[in-house]
Amino acid sequence: MTGDLLRDTFARDPFALLLAIPKGEQPQGTISGWLKSLFDVSQGEFWVLVAFVLFVAFMVWKARKALVGGLDARAARIKAEIDEAQRLREEAQALLTDYQKKQREALGEAEAMVKQAEDEAKRLKARAETELAASLKRREQQALDRIAQAEAQALAEVRNLAADLAVAATQKILTEKLDPAKAQSLIGDAIAELPRRLQ
Repeated sequence: MTGDLLRDTFARDPFALLLAIPKGEQPQGTISGWLKSLFDVSQGEFWVLVAFVLFVAFMVWKARKALVGGLDARAARIKAEIDEAQRLREEAQALLTDYQKKQREALGEAEAMVKQAEDEAKRLKARAETELAASLKRREQQALDRIAQAEAQALAEVRNLAADLAVAATQKILTEKLDPAKAQSLIGDAIAELPRRLQ
C-alpha cells in the first residue's frame, strides 16, 4: 500500500519524494524508520529511489557531455577569436611599423628636397649676383667707352671747327691786311707748325 501511495504521489508530483515524506501511512515512528523502509529492497520505494537516482545520474552524464561539449566548443571559438584578434593585432602592428618607416622616409626625403632647394636657391642667387655685377660692369665699361668716344668725337669736331675757323680768320686777315710776301711766310710757318699742335 505504501508503494501504491508513493507511485501515485510520484505520478502527480515527481519531486514530492525529495521534498517531503508522502502523506498517508507513515513509517513507524521517526524519519530513521522511514529511511529504513525506503532502503528496504523489498519495498517499491527503494526501486523508485534507485530509478530516480539512475535517471538523475543519466541526465547529469548526458548534460555533462553536452555541457562539456558546449564549453569545449565555446572555448575553441573563444580561442579562435583570440587567435584572430592576435593575428589582426600583429598585422596592425606590422602596418603601423611600416607606416612609421614610410613616414620617416618621406620626412627624410622632404628634408633632403628642402635642403636641395635651399642650396639651389643659394647657387642661383650667387650666380644672379655674379651675372648682375658682370652685366653692370660691362654696361659701365660700355658707357665709359661711349663717353670717351663721344669726348674724342666732340674734341675732334671742336678741333676741326677751330681749325676751320682759324684758317678762315687767318685767310681773311691775311687777304685784307698783309702784303703777299709776308702772308706767304706766315702760311709756311703755320703749315710747318700744324702737325705739332694737333697732337
